[in-house]
Amino acid sequence: MAWLAEYQALFTWMAIISALTFSISLLSLPWLVARIPSDYFCHRKRHPTPLKQSHPMLRLLILLSKNLFGWVLLLGGIIMLFIPGQGLLTIAMGLVLMDYPGKFTLERKVVGNEKILNGLNWLRAKASAPALEIDEAP
Repeated sequence: MAWLAEYQALFTWMAIISALTFSISLLSLPWLVARIPSDYFCHRKRHPTPLKQSHPMLRLLILLSKNLFGWVLLLGGIIMLFIPGQGLLTIAMGLVLMDYPGKFTLERKVVGNEKILNGLNWLRAKASAPALEIDEAP
């Protein structure tokens, strides 16, 4: 058990980071879900943000920051699959934040699940946001 004493500080920091990530993800999830426009899933393709046209450098900075934070959450979530914490929730939040090919199609498939849509709309109702509308046709 000598190795346990050696890594005591590491285990302590991992527990602190796990607790912080869990708390932040739990508190931010309702806010993030409420920020989704209610008609976001009614379109076949994502529309470019106005920021992309008017402030390309600011958009690039936000995109890089968002993707970096998404990767941190994704990797933290994978680690939390093996240590205490909400690994799957954290992985999901990381994937939502990151930009990658096929993301919108994946989001539409996931939200097309009735249970997931009901859960998202429940969170939106708690935040006084209108329910998400989805386009039923494939």
